[in-house]
Amino acid sequence: MEQELAGKVAIVTGAGRMRSIGRPIAKRLAQAGAAIVISGTGRPPERYPDDEKAAGWRDIDSVAEEIRQAGGRCLALVSDIADPRAVDALVERTVAEFGRVDILINNASAARGEDRVAAIEVKYDVWKKVMVTNVDGTFLMSCAAARGMIAQGHGGSIVNISSIASKIAAARSAAYAASKAAVNALSRSMALDLAPNGIRVNAICPGLIDTFRLDDLGRGESWEKLVKSFIPLGYAGDGTECAELVLFLVSDRGKWITGQAMNIDGGSIWG
Repeated sequence: MEQELAGKVAIVTGAGRMRSIGRPIAKRLAQAGAAIVISGTGRPPERYPDDEKAAGWRDIDSVAEEIRQAGGRCLALVSDIADPRAVDALVERTVAEFGRVDILINNASAARGEDRVAAIEVKYDVWKKVMVTNVDGTFLMSCAAARGMIAQGHGGSIVNISSIASKIAAARSAAYAASKAAVNALSRSMALDLAPNGIRVNAICPGLIDTFRLDDLGRGESWEKLVKSFIPLGYAGDGTECAELVLFLVSDRGKWITGQAMNIDGGSIWG
């Protein structure tokens, strides 16, 4: 298999879940030859979904082990993307371990929760938590990684995992939709700022992806009905589709693409 990212180093945040977008992204970039740093919050095992508990899952350590068993290089670090000092330490540790940073995937995101109510019912502390995680975390990680890329002088690529919620802005999702719309705008603005340095910044906007984040919607007949009614192609993604798009964007194949917010949703929305 072609090692199109050989010699590159990538950071993927929020990559510890078994059913997720971050895990397949980290594994796909490693498969393409990149050395990988994955981060997570260090969530306690009692917070794992039942399928992770049954599998003996160990969060980012399990993902790192998968990458190493496949012949890749991976460093797993517990970090807080909303803490400027922790973010700087994450990038510094990456450079100390692998000598450089070329790619950043901002995948860490606030889980569905108390924010999924009518806007006037969202408690301010809940609103702030969503914004700090999704917007502040993306901003801090992007700035820290970009400073490292600029110092190296070889360009780089940042991909922010947004959502089609940023464009639909549906009811009962004000905090999440607003945060992801902010991620799209941040991606565009930073793309223009960093273009002279050869650093590209894009966002991808996944639709329905069958991850732990949507477990509250249920499975079985109700899930299948939702999928069939919302996705023209007739099936939900599993994260591997996002991983392939990310690989395209961070590789030389995507070298003339920057400042975009690209849908990957089975045809669910347009625009």
